[in-house]
Amino acid sequence: MKANTQFDPLLSGFSSAPGIVAVEHIERKDSPDEIAIFQRKNGATERVEDRFEPFVWLQAADLLDGWGGEARIEQLAGDAPLKSLAFFESWHGLKQAVDQLKKKTKRTPTAPDAPYFFINDPVQQYLMLSGKTFFKDMAFSQVKRMQVDIETYTEPGFEFSNPDRDADRIIAIAMADESGWTQVLSGVEMDEKTLLEQFVQTVQERDPDVIEGHNFFRFDMPFIITRAKKCKVSLRLGRDKSVPATRASRFSVAERTVSYPRAAIFGRHIVDTYFLVQIYDISHRSLNSFGLKDVAIHFGIDAPERTYIDGSRIASMFDSDPEQLMKYARDDILETRSLGDLLSPIYFAQAQLLPFTYQNISVRGNAAKIDALLLREYLRQKHAIPTPDAAREFAGGYTDIFFEGVAENVHHCDIRSLYPSLMLQQRIAPTSDELGIFLTMLDSLRTFRLKAKEQLKSASEDERHYLDALQSTFKVLINSFYGYLGFSMGRFNDYAAAAKIAEEGRTLLKRMIEWINEHGGHPIEIDTDGIYFVPPSSGIEDFRQAFREWLPAGIEIEFDGEYKAMYSYKMKNYALLCDNDEVIIKGAALKSRGLEPFQRDFLRELVTLRLKGRDRDIPALRRSFEDAISQAQWHVKKLAKTERLQNAPSAYEDKINEKERGRNAAYELALKSDRAYKAGDQVSYYVTGNKKSVAVYEAAKLVSDWDPENRDENIPYYLAKLDALCKKFDVGNARQQELF
Repeated sequence: MKANTQFDPLLSGFSSAPGIVAVEHIERKDSPDEIAIFQRKNGATERVEDRFEPFVWLQAADLLDGWGGEARIEQLAGDAPLKSLAFFESWHGLKQAVDQLKKKTKRTPTAPDAPYFFINDPVQQYLMLSGKTFFKDMAFSQVKRMQVDIETYTEPGFEFSNPDRDADRIIAIAMADESGWTQVLSGVEMDEKTLLEQFVQTVQERDPDVIEGHNFFRFDMPFIITRAKKCKVSLRLGRDKSVPATRASRFSVAERTVSYPRAAIFGRHIVDTYFLVQIYDISHRSLNSFGLKDVAIHFGIDAPERTYIDGSRIASMFDSDPEQLMKYARDDILETRSLGDLLSPIYFAQAQLLPFTYQNISVRGNAAKIDALLLREYLRQKHAIPTPDAAREFAGGYTDIFFEGVAENVHHCDIRSLYPSLMLQQRIAPTSDELGIFLTMLDSLRTFRLKAKEQLKSASEDERHYLDALQSTFKVLINSFYGYLGFSMGRFNDYAAAAKIAEEGRTLLKRMIEWINEHGGHPIEIDTDGIYFVPPSSGIEDFRQAFREWLPAGIEIEFDGEYKAMYSYKMKNYALLCDNDEVIIKGAALKSRGLEPFQRDFLRELVTLRLKGRDRDIPALRRSFEDAISQAQWHVKKLAKTERLQNAPSAYEDKINEKERGRNAAYELALKSDRAYKAGDQVSYYVTGNKKSVAVYEAAKLVSDWDPENRDENIPYYLAKLDALCKKFDVGNARQQELF
């Protein structure tokens, strides 16, 4: 199905240019800058170039007095502060002017009170100015996507590969694409240099628009770049035969921030499914791990008759049974392709609307996306823009917990777009939005989402895939409008409006809790836009219908989940037992990745027993774990922690000597080892000794140095850790709070 992106130009951009698959900025030394556009026409990819004038918003044109260069000035309509637009012939000229503005105003471009503003991304500027977006009149299946995954060797004595070590080479490169094609380049058949040269040749021949990988930015891409340099291979992966450019970047999603080396390939996008999985988990909170194998199993897309090899056995498997390793690599790439098929369409749909590259859309926050849509329309209408509202604290959404323990027959209701509904109902918008774009855009998004959902009912299977991605995109953007009002970097933010909406939302949600109680239900937890509750023992459909009818006009709820049981531990930390007996655990207190593996396993089994009403079996569970620790029944990996060295061990040592930080077990072990540990290496260690209270950095030992014939793990230490966990979760006291 070809995507119909001809919505309101306010949403989809005011240019109808079809088939754009990549846009790149080209700086010229002796002539104006240009933009290279790659377009799909009749199945072929063509390159065209367009003129580009980068721009800066100014409070007054005379701010550029004394700059020394040339700029074309346009005056903007309206009363907002930034009412002049300065255009430059080159990005270099613009940056020189910005440097002058910094010195002259003593304000950075991101300062809320700066009398100028610019977007530090030439491609985004071009897309906003031209109204163009990606993939118009294209279906997702028409995007050429290549998946890439590598397998690497690890030098004996180390636990994880490091590309800076000579022996830690690439031993397989697996590739696939949307057509069903797959290929595994084997390190048995060719040396690493030839392997990398063949990879580059394959990318150029198949000419993908997108390269996908799982944890590609943090592992595969930097590994490939480093090994290519060592092998003296020119990594000409760009459509112009250029090598990848890299820079440090950060990816933020909810409470997590991931630092990573961002890579860019000319004329292509890189999409990391590891990031897409984390974004998915923010709304679902159902993944126990972000690793490819676990995620594939969760989504039911694990490769048929999947080959599994523990990461620690990759090198030995390459030495002893390379054919089996190549099967493993092929299964990895099949799962990566399936994961991209599943999670990428929503970002494809966003790329048809937003003035960002496809690569950037998957790593940009939703508030920044709303800001870009507003700025694009103000730019189109040549209207002045405001300075951001000064950041200030305000009370947020309503969250509460009403019950701790295990409840049976738990239902969940989702308040559909609560804050957006309140905004539209009460006409709450930023006071700085002189054109009234904010609510117009929100209303249009809601209208188009309803249309897409209606079309889903009668759509073909191919159409359903696109329409579902489209309505999901609209939902994501709709639900971001409230957050945008409190976004400190938003040009049209408004903290007073955000506070008013939050107050109205809290009032309504509290009334909803009262209604549930008054009509025989039992609330368990509420979190901004969703309520877990136990309904009355009879008349559930009448209860639901009465609840819907009681709600104020414009507010809708969806009863979207029923569970056999819920273990409510504390706010935002709970577990659900589904009808198929799957257990969903949400919240760091119940599945923290900072716990040792045996603690996570114990918690999962404990929670499962409680959900199933088998509290009588919990003491036996505890005893089984105590016995396993006391009798040394487990491999030491179940007791071990793994940490990544963020800095070189020598840098850590310098900070210790300067008393700038405390001691850390992983770094201490790296320093004591006769192996050359580097920044980026992972270190797995366990605690030795025979006392429960020890300084871990003194008692730690590398897992690779563990001798199963002479076990030395600290049994009292690990028993004490288990005991602390049991006390935290009242193990030994089988009595649970009664709900009724």
